[in-house]
Amino acid sequence: AVTTGKGTQGPVKRWGIKLRKRKHSRGGKKRHVGNLGPWNPHHVRWQVPQMGQMGYQQRTEFNKRILKIGENGAEISPAGGFLHYGMLKNPYVLIKGSIPGPVKRLVRIRPAMRQGEHVARQPAIEFVSMESKQG
Repeated sequence: AVTTGKGTQGPVKRWGIKLRKRKHSRGGKKRHVGNLGPWNPHHVRWQVPQMGQMGYQQRTEFNKRILKIGENGAEISPAGGFLHYGMLKNPYVLIKGSIPGPVKRLVRIRPAMRQGEHVARQPAIEFVSMESKQG
């Protein structure tokens, strides 16, 4: 799936580097990298955290378990619909765990590459909460 795009971000948010101390940031650069590297080699290495595009990148996730595939969205839709999505009107796939990206982004599923030794059985779904997520 493609992750949620966050646009151009600085190195503090993008890579999690520390803010510079108050005395060292008197030059007005508090959220910048302290040093881009040595004199030699004469280029900035790719490992140095810099600002740039954050999010909207391709990610592959393994071992996501499919709980249910259904046609009728009313079976699992909460009262008032899903947040930032609405009511289900089309066929759906119920997956265990989290998926990167915004709510309505396309997710491609293919057969497992690293299937474990256990036998895949259909899970028994005992309860699906139909309460509203909006409070």
